[in-house]
Amino acid sequence: MKAISVNASSRQLEVLDIPAPGNPPPGHVVVDIEACGINHGDKTFLAMPGAAGATLNGLNRVWGVSAAGKVRAIGADVPRDFLGKPVAIYRSLSASEQTIGLWSEQAQVLASSCVILPEEVSPRDYCGSLVNVITPYAFLEQIAADGHHGVIATAGTSATALALAVLAKQRQVLVIHLVRSQDDLMKAQGLGIEHVLSTNEEGFESSLGQLAEKLGATAVFDGLGGALTGRIAPHVPTNTAIYLYGLLDASVPIAIPTRLFMSKNLVVKRFSNFNSPTVKDPERLVAAIAALRGVMGDPLFRTKIGKAFRFEEIDEAMRYQDASGGRAILVPPAIPLE
Repeated sequence: MKAISVNASSRQLEVLDIPAPGNPPPGHVVVDIEACGINHGDKTFLAMPGAAGATLNGLNRVWGVSAAGKVRAIGADVPRDFLGKPVAIYRSLSASEQTIGLWSEQAQVLASSCVILPEEVSPRDYCGSLVNVITPYAFLEQIAADGHHGVIATAGTSATALALAVLAKQRQVLVIHLVRSQDDLMKAQGLGIEHVLSTNEEGFESSLGQLAEKLGATAVFDGLGGALTGRIAPHVPTNTAIYLYGLLDASVPIAIPTRLFMSKNLVVKRFSNFNSPTVKDPERLVAAIAALRGVMGDPLFRTKIGKAFRFEEIDEAMRYQDASGGRAILVPPAIPLE
């Protein structure tokens, strides 16, 4: 079968012919891949060898952490209802030396890396979704444990922010979504998101402070970092914790006056789904996967697809950029491109 692997010396991506998996080992599934998502992290990991961590574990150095397809075989200890079902996959949730990465015609992964999709949706529409869903799910679990009941989310109308909106509503957690333009504000409101503020509006800081105090939004879900983090810090309620999970504005240092840490009991901490109790604890991960099965087909979880590429077009796909935020996806040889 065809697969995209990482050359061990050059770290360049190359299309190889490798053996297809046979009967999966215990706990694993074999999936016929229908589409693969290319995430921001894929480019980061390839450029920074030390950042990849466990993403290169498994057989043949096959790359890919996001995809969707249909389960063709299950190993021992995997629930039988996985067999034949469409699934969204986020490989990095569970590490295994028997893994065959997702940028391949057939992948082999632990079942705990897969969420079963509703039969009525197209797997392609969710080929990059699970990474964007598990992150806010684990975050909401974390802030509940930390005693927070409301959220300020900085990442606008990104896929992760939209997933947060769905999951928070399910838990009755109030979220203030910060966007960067009037168009994004109207888009968010059109999607049914209630509390939205534009950072470009006059009086934004005052509006944020009043609304955050009213809603008890003491947890900041920060996918940007940089200038906005420093800008909102003086206006958050006392006992607020800022959870940094993204690097979209990483080129700008975060500037927060020392007095705010004292006067507001402000806390800034890193959040990583990999290191969250939800993902690190196998039992909690299984529970999370089961819980997400009931909502995974939500339209707001769909991967925003910009353009589909064949495996041999991997270099072009990695360079692809879409002004509207559409993502490049990879489609195996036997699957129609469109």
